[in-house]
Amino acid sequence: MAKERLYDEVIVDALREDPAFAQAYLHQAFLDIDEDGGQEAFLLALRHVVEARGGMATIAQKAGVSRESLYRTLSPTGNPTLKTLRSVVHATGFQFSVLAS
Repeated sequence: MAKERLYDEVIVDALREDPAFAQAYLHQAFLDIDEDGGQEAFLLALRHVVEARGGMATIAQKAGVSRESLYRTLSPTGNPTLKTLRSVVHATGFQFSVLAS
């Protein structure tokens, strides 16, 4: 479990330091969403970006959802609505439509 945590921290730090990388990271995860495991991978990528762009509490507040709800939404078993995804992506400073282009 320690290696996974270290990986997450390295990714979050890289995303925090480079907003262009954060956008490219989300974009690629979105493009891969139809692959096996793609939905889970996209939610993990979004969780990394959320952590890099202010953390769960800050982004939850900006997105208009509770922190607990955001944790559940971005969990491997999360099943967010399009409205929630759009709100969370927007709260990180990106436009949802940009992810597809």
